[in-house]
Amino acid sequence: MDKAFFLFPGQGAQYPGMALDMLESLSHSEGGEKVKNLFSMASEIYGKDMAALLGNIDQDTLKRTDLSQPAITLTNLAAAAYLVEKGIMPSGCAGFSLGEYAALAVAGVISEEDCFILVNQRGKAMQTVVDQMEVNGKETGGANIPGMAAVVGLAPEKVEALISEWKTGDIPSLKDLYAANINSPRQTAVAGTAKALTDAENLFMAAGARRYIRLQVNCPFHTPHLAGAADVFRPFLEKVAFKDPQIPLYSNVSGKRVSSGEEAKKMALLQITSAVRWFDEETAIGAEGGINCLLEAGPGKVLQGLWKDSGSALPCYAAGTAADIDKLFE
Repeated sequence: MDKAFFLFPGQGAQYPGMALDMLESLSHSEGGEKVKNLFSMASEIYGKDMAALLGNIDQDTLKRTDLSQPAITLTNLAAAAYLVEKGIMPSGCAGFSLGEYAALAVAGVISEEDCFILVNQRGKAMQTVVDQMEVNGKETGGANIPGMAAVVGLAPEKVEALISEWKTGDIPSLKDLYAANINSPRQTAVAGTAKALTDAENLFMAAGARRYIRLQVNCPFHTPHLAGAADVFRPFLEKVAFKDPQIPLYSNVSGKRVSSGEEAKKMALLQITSAVRWFDEETAIGAEGGINCLLEAGPGKVLQGLWKDSGSALPCYAAGTAADIDKLFE
């Protein structure tokens, strides 16, 4: 585990009670103090007792963008702190979508405090856009409420080529469709209005997709539909100092290693409206060298599945709970 690469999950991986086991498990150790300090810092910045919130919140409420983003980021950073307490230091890091903020903090680009501040404002800005989209969508009978769908069985470049072709075609709704998450060689998440997603389904299946799965989200994340959120978030981002990464760090926007704090800051804003090129990141990470394994430091196991789909021989292990992390030493 001396050459472990940390991966941080994003929105959608959350569940009630996450991170509380790590808070309780390390309550009397140095690492426990670190986790406790993270909870205290997050609670102060978010204006909520995060331990109480995670212990009492229901799954549906936790889906709210302005709640899930702060909660997931706290869990990601708590998992990283727990790993470090156990003697596992990151040899590099990357995060999927929201998870990139925990990666920025662990790589030393931003402080943990600034990480919480930015995520708090990012979540609020996105939630405002989501709320307005729902209002606008209901006024048009639900046809324009945006969302996302997973296209399974087509190569990402094929999905992007089809979307580009359709934007110049005869179906007006498809001008609002975008490739949002390039997840693996066989899975791409697309986003757009409800009508765009509906009209695209048969076309993707006719082009050879094996499955088309509507995702349980009410926002077209990582597309130009979120430009309004980016505009609101920009002033908060500009106030934060970004340093050069202290360990290898990878970007969702470029799919490549980040070279400087200046680049990281630019990508943090672009990330809101740009596709997550996760498969490109995985390919770059696999070529990094000097890595023995990867650890999904945060809730869920989505990134482990995507890493397996990448075709890499490097193992990726769960590291989002105290039990997961303790099991690494068995």
